[in-house]
Amino acid sequence: MSNSQFKTVTIAGGTGTLGYAIAEAFLNDGSYNVKVLRRKPENENEKAKLLVSKGAEIVYADYTQHDDLVKALKGTDVVVSALNFDPKGAGFYDSQAPLLAAAKDASVKRFIPSEFGGKLKPGAHLIIDDKIKLGQEVEKSGLEYTYIYVGLFQEYFGWFGFDIKNKKVTFFDDGSKVFPTTSLSDIGKYTVETLKLPEARNAHINVAGAHLTLNEYLELFEKATGSKWEVVVDKDVRHRFQNNIEPVPSFLDNFKAVIVQEGEIGKLDNDKFSFTPRPIAEVIEELVKQAS
Repeated sequence: MSNSQFKTVTIAGGTGTLGYAIAEAFLNDGSYNVKVLRRKPENENEKAKLLVSKGAEIVYADYTQHDDLVKALKGTDVVVSALNFDPKGAGFYDSQAPLLAAAKDASVKRFIPSEFGGKLKPGAHLIIDDKIKLGQEVEKSGLEYTYIYVGLFQEYFGWFGFDIKNKKVTFFDDGSKVFPTTSLSDIGKYTVETLKLPEARNAHINVAGAHLTLNEYLELFEKATGSKWEVVVDKDVRHRFQNNIEPVPSFLDNFKAVIVQEGEIGKLDNDKFSFTPRPIAEVIEELVKQAS
């Protein structure tokens, strides 16, 4: 590992679920000045208070005002975007494009977009096309960049159909499908170390805390709960959604089906990093305890 050339990192969305984990990882590393960019108006936030207590600086900006964003990013070497999409509002492109434009005018050196998922081809889903559109702007900007692909967040198994309380899981594809997952804390660590990794400059980095089949994840949940789970297989979600067939799936369920059926991550770059990810069984046991 080489020492990082960067000094100050600003995390947009740093009080969100993913952003907080990334901010914590940078603070724990101790090699960087850490700023957390929040939207105006200023307001109290427990996560913001916690990050400040650990050494972060909170900066506020109006994302609709370019000059205000530029001012907030002055002195920043790396912008890490942990901004999410809003199904009823701004997508990944609209939420990040102003941030990218301001980063360029503020002389930021590297931009890490809010990728942090799996790889999907153009046309797979509107959300993916939005990410691709933003990526094209990132690569045209002249800024250095790093895309970090991690699969599903392990803390989001519940969102993905694993119902711990009712011991039931919904698969949107065959249970033999191999699917990468990574814990939030490890995503933070991977993000930090990309700044010290020469190969991460202008690159796509693929990492995973676990790379198992859906059935293997289910086996770990069954072991942790001491129960046999009910399995529902629904491969027809996308067809029903596209053709408005009852029961019509939600926008997000359609997205989940796309992720499982078409998502991939490619050859893993785990060996380029200095740490071993959290054992998946440990994370699942923690989720089971939280649900009990």
